Order: sequence, then C-alpha cells, then structure tokens
Amino acid sequence: MTKSSVNIVSSEDELLVLVDAEDNETGHMTKAECHDGAGVLHRAFSVFLFNQHGEILLQQRGADKRLWPMYWSNSCCSHPRKGESLEFATTRRLQDELNVSATLEFVYKFAYQAGFGEAGSENEMCSVFLGRLDDEPNANATEIEAMRFVTADHLSDELAATPDKFTPWLKLEWQCLSEEFPAALAKYSVPG
Repeated sequence: MTKSSVNIVSSEDELLVLVDAEDNETGHMTKAECHDGAGVLHRAFSVFLFNQHGEILLQQRGADKRLWPMYWSNSCCSHPRKGESLEFATTRRLQDELNVSATLEFVYKFAYQAGFGEAGSENEMCSVFLGRLDDEPNANATEIEAMRFVTADHLSDELAATPDKFTPWLKLEWQCLSEEFPAALAKYSVPG
C-alpha cells in the first residue's frame, strides 16, 4: 500500500444533504455547519473494502481531520454532496481517498450522533456498504495517515481490547454487521 497522492478533495464549505429520520432530503448546509455543536442530521456513507484474502482495509484518519484525527476507521467514509447520489458519491470518494474503484453492496443504514469534545459532532444517516478491492490502494495523504489490512477476527479482537483507537461509527457498524448481517459479511471476509 502506498501513500503518495496529496490532492485536496474536501472542504468545510461543500454543501451536504440534510435529511429527516426517514432519510428524506430536507435541505443543504455546509460541511462545517453540519458538524458544529451537536451536529445537524445529514446523509453519509461508510464503506468496508476487502482484499482477495478476505482482509478488511482500515485507514487511520489524517492528523488534520476536524473530528477523530488519527483514529482508525473503516476503508472509506464521507458524505454525498448536494445533487449527488450515494452511488456517485461512493465512487468519487473511493477515487479521492484511495485511488481505487469497487463494486459496492448496500447492506443497511442507521442514524447516529457522536460528539468529539469542543470540535463538533457527527450526526449522520449513514448507509453502510461492503465491497471487494481489485486494485492496490494508494492513499491520499491529505485524508489518510496510514492504512493496513486485518482479518475480521483481528478487528473484533482489537475493538474489544482497544476501542478508544477507533472511530465511533466503525464500532457501531462492525457490531451491527457482525451480529445482524453475518451472511453479507462472510461473502467478503472469506477469501475468494
């Protein structure tokens, strides 16, 4: 895995999609405003990518991230911008962050809110996707500090032993995937 790209691919001024509790679009607000204070509910996505050995790609968030800098998280997570579908946004972000493409499978969506001290909060309606990597990821250094592959069992063990190293959404998503969607998870976490 290499980390050579340094493109600026996100901005606090980009317009995100506000939603209600049923994920119906209700308006738009800047990324900064969406994450101020307790946050405003907005659409987001989370992607778990697996290699041919069934290992999950984890990323360590960049040091300059406003929320949860240097925490370990899933392969890719972000937001659709105003006017973007989830399909377009996930494809764009995989290219922006990892310089890869992947066919993704939607698994479920959920709402959560998590605060990061005075820096702000996530307040998201998050769609969770699984996919298989065909290419070697090339991390964008403005977004990602480090990357690594781990097995599903290793991730579960690490989350149990050192939960404070991981983003809150990763912990929630992994628990749900493991407990409620084990068949979907097995399609990717078993070598193939």
